[in-house]
Amino acid sequence: MEKVLISEYLVLAIFILGGVFALVASVLNFDWFFNSRKAETFVGWFGRTGARVFYGLVGLALIASGIVFFIKGNTL
Repeated sequence: MEKVLISEYLVLAIFILGGVFALVASVLNFDWFFNSRKAETFVGWFGRTGARVFYGLVGLALIASGIVFFIKGNTL
């Protein structure tokens, strides 16, 4: 069994927390989130609803990646 460093768990936690943040922001349609400079790019490309779907999918992908790598034990 490989030795897993604390820093690898920290990276996985950041992935999961970032995913939860993006998912919650997209579901609850936070104005401050979608009016930010970086999110406005995606709002311009996809519209507000499309940007919400995009960030929701990104959030789910981050959560899934963090969980899969955590369970697999073969981290980054």
